[in-house]
Amino acid sequence: MTINPSGWRPEQGVANDTGRAPTFTGNRALMLEEPLIFEIGSTTTTGVDFGEAPSGANRLGGLDRTAPIGCYGLSEPETVRHFTRLSRQNYAIDLGLFPLGSCTMKHNPRINEKIARLPGFADVHPLQPQETVQGAYAVIQNLAVWLIKLTGMYGVAMSPKAGAHGELCGLLAIRAALEARGDVRQVVLVPESAHGTNPATAAFCGYAVETIPATGEGRVDFEALKARLRPDVAAVMITNPNTCGLFERDLKAISDAVHAVGAYVYCDGANFNAIVGKVRPGDLGIDAMHINLHKTFSTPHGGGGPGAGPVVLSEALAPFGPLPFVGLHADGRYELVEEETAGEDHPHAFGRMAAFHGQMGMFTRALSYILSHGADGLARVAEDAVLNANYVLRSLEGVLEAPFAASGPCMHEALFTDNGLGGGITTLDIAKGLIDEGYHPMTVYFPLVVHGAMLIEPTETESKASLDQFIGALKAVAERAQAGDQSLKAAPIYAPRRRLDETAAARKPVLSWKDLPEAAE
Repeated sequence: MTINPSGWRPEQGVANDTGRAPTFTGNRALMLEEPLIFEIGSTTTTGVDFGEAPSGANRLGGLDRTAPIGCYGLSEPETVRHFTRLSRQNYAIDLGLFPLGSCTMKHNPRINEKIARLPGFADVHPLQPQETVQGAYAVIQNLAVWLIKLTGMYGVAMSPKAGAHGELCGLLAIRAALEARGDVRQVVLVPESAHGTNPATAAFCGYAVETIPATGEGRVDFEALKARLRPDVAAVMITNPNTCGLFERDLKAISDAVHAVGAYVYCDGANFNAIVGKVRPGDLGIDAMHINLHKTFSTPHGGGGPGAGPVVLSEALAPFGPLPFVGLHADGRYELVEEETAGEDHPHAFGRMAAFHGQMGMFTRALSYILSHGADGLARVAEDAVLNANYVLRSLEGVLEAPFAASGPCMHEALFTDNGLGGGITTLDIAKGLIDEGYHPMTVYFPLVVHGAMLIEPTETESKASLDQFIGALKAVAERAQAGDQSLKAAPIYAPRRRLDETAAARKPVLSWKDLPEAAE
């Protein structure tokens, strides 16, 4: 086939509809084919005219460029069209339901974005004099108070930047508390139903990690845990609700058993949106728990900006939390306490988690979310998240196997397996088939305790109509999979690009245009 003016070639993998003639442009109605910028731009032209640079000495110390930089130049309309067309090939929460399990990809209220962009929030600098950012400190302090109240904890460290960073903060506080009493311990216990970052964080802190098995109903095996609790255990890291989408009903008993041997309980609070306003982790004996603000309190996970992972601490651990923290004086003035020799009010801080104070944009969004919902609204968030997940779970009965359906209602996400698929069809094939239905796939092959896992979190922001449409699409694909429909092996058919070799892409990425075979021709 002749290469068309857009640079499109059949071997690049543009999906062709069976029985339909290909278009000259490679476009499919309003789904516009867009080549890479290297194919349509030129290194010898630019969309902007620059005058000759004045001659003379510079301050580059001999590091000035000696060869062209190799950027591909486009005019302004070409640039705008290029990136707009690329954006149309991306899935987003503003286009439809995002069913990624364990990620809470929910709608981000626009009021939160508007507040975060207000002058005084969006344009503050971490090195400004403290008297000029009193409003920003008030936001941090007020958010901290809300987080403590919602969790029933004693203190909170606001500076951790995301979930795994929060895990690190919690374990460092636990280690500091143990060292303060001269108690050296070597082991952290992590249940199979915990998030995958938990064992990595424990290992990063220098602890040996031992796994606690799950029961047949997808929860922590309490008896196995109790049998392993000995004086060498520093902490247990438990995710609640866990990655099977289930609430750990024995958590209070677990906490009591862990405390009885002098260890601490770390809770991964990434799934806090399933219990916010309904359950206070502090009442369950938790010593430290991070909260993904970018999941529970506004911006969707991976929503185009930084996350935030404040860590709430029990009374036993609060003295060992990190600096800095915002303090409130009797005269109403806020102060950022950031010296490790801060004084009598925080003498045992283990140090700093970050160069500055945390993620100001996320703090502002989260506080806006909390205040706009109120206490009753936050409880409704949890209720709707659980209701929507159970609606998905029960609507797919008899279509996909749900391994823990008999364990009682799920929490914020529904878990399915690949059992019953025919003709060699796999979980991956179902995921690719969903792309043809216009959906980003659910989380696949996680958690690892379930073979061929499909983990779906509809979140609290989806309507019944949007859930019904998604359920209908997944049913249609699942029924094809059960019938062994081999056309699923070719999915996605209708996407701008066909199925990729994702393993090779991850292990052998081509990071330079010059490394592509076409560039060498």
